[in-house]
Amino acid sequence: MREVADHVARAVRSGDQVVLVVSAMGKETDDLLRLAGEVSAVHPGREMDMLVTAGERKAMALVCMALHDSGIDSESFTGSQAGFLTDTSHQNARIVEVRPDRVRASLGAGRVPVIGGSQGVSTDNDVTFLGRGGSDTTAVALAHALGADACELYTDVTGVFTTDPRVVPTARRMATISFEELLEMTATGCPKPAMRSVEYARTHGVRLHVRSAFTWQEGTWVDEEETDMEQAIVSA
Repeated sequence: MREVADHVARAVRSGDQVVLVVSAMGKETDDLLRLAGEVSAVHPGREMDMLVTAGERKAMALVCMALHDSGIDSESFTGSQAGFLTDTSHQNARIVEVRPDRVRASLGAGRVPVIGGSQGVSTDNDVTFLGRGGSDTTAVALAHALGADACELYTDVTGVFTTDPRVVPTARRMATISFEELLEMTATGCPKPAMRSVEYARTHGVRLHVRSAFTWQEGTWVDEEETDMEQAIVSA
């Protein structure tokens, strides 16, 4: 949490406006699913969404506390508070509309809004879960709704590689990649970012920057393909 807070604080002090979307910590989602299995063999979708999204709510509150400790004014928002309206599907809801009025107001007041990812409120006013990897989609959708310059997606490696660098040490990091190329990679097993978020970014023209959460090293930029430029490859 403190590393995230320090990273955000550095960006804010450099003059950037930052909106942060967080996912559940570690194995929190798995732990909640395990608890559900211990309590009952019946798992109604509505109640599962209420349960699973608690992980993101816990994370967003703790990150805000860490930011305040770093001297950065911030406030947390659930998906519904951030304006995410979804369909009525449970456990894999689809975003219908994003109305980020409270997020804009928070930015305007000089704060860092911290949003719980992968959640929203349905047209029936129920809490909904966007599914695994939904925090990436939350971030991309919010970037589009706010007209952000780019959406940064953080992972445990320094960008998009030709193959998994944790398995193949000679894997090379790509400086740029097109949406279409990244979609092909996610379809064949690339774990990050989630395919759904890349599809949303391509559809709405949101430029992505996939980078490490632990360094300030430049990551991989994802944008529309430029036919007059060759893709640059950077050694890992």
